Amino acid sequence: MHIVECLLETAVEDNQLLIRNQELGDRPEVPRDIDFVLYAKNQERAELIASFVTDNHYGQPSVERVEYKGTATWQLLITINAPTTEHVIMPISAFMVFLAQLYDLEYDGWSSMIQK
Repeated sequence: MHIVECLLETAVEDNQLLIRNQELGDRPEVPRDIDFVLYAKNQERAELIASFVTDNHYGQPSVERVEYKGTATWQLLITINAPTTEHVIMPISAFMVFLAQLYDLEYDGWSSMIQK
């Protein structure tokens, strides 16, 4: 999939998640930990990106071997503390799309606890 298609698809999904969260009473302006999930084909790739994220202070990464879509793979979880307003979450999510495209990872989106 081309980067523009990935960005457009992710923006639609992010927007739907923001709407669902607000329907549940979320106050997006309240900062909270947001987890961005990416999958790597091998441990070396996951740890390389985790190091990149740490070195550039983009967030707090962790790497774990998991079962994903029936295959053993490496999950890269990047935690960032921020509000989930549209103007904050959309650019961060787009950055994760770029990381995934650059390093041959699969970006699986983000999640956070609802803040009321």
